Amino acid sequence: MIVTILIERRAVMQYLTHSPEETENLGAEFAKRLRPGDVVAFSGDLGAGKTAFSRGVLRGLGYAGRVTSPTFAIANEYDTPAGPVVHFDLYRILDGEALFEIGFDEYLDGRRIVLIEWSENALEFMPGAYQTVHISYGAGADDRVVTIGEVMP
Repeated sequence: MIVTILIERRAVMQYLTHSPEETENLGAEFAKRLRPGDVVAFSGDLGAGKTAFSRGVLRGLGYAGRVTSPTFAIANEYDTPAGPVVHFDLYRILDGEALFEIGFDEYLDGRRIVLIEWSENALEFMPGAYQTVHISYGAGADDRVVTIGEVMP
């Protein structure tokens, strides 16, 4: 099911998925609109499906290898046919100094697609425009509500 809604003067699309595979497939479809320089900010509860969606994005960009959560590594880098991708998990990042130490700002140079889980931990460092993906639990055990939008300067 797809619903278009208006939130704070910006259109967002809302999707309902019923399995991790459907969430990944939605990520693969979403990937078709991404280009180097795009930043995608993920939010949502722990275990809601941010990494599953990211796995789908990478698959949609043509990456055939294994995609894992960068929870402990903080960042994983991938070479895809669509260009380089960096996948951040900022769950363990608690302040701007830690972001500076990992070189977060250098990844926002426009040369790669940047996927950021727990993006709320980096809001002060986000570029002027970026795409948003919020994933929350739905009514069923495997149901997820995925809301995709864009922040404009």
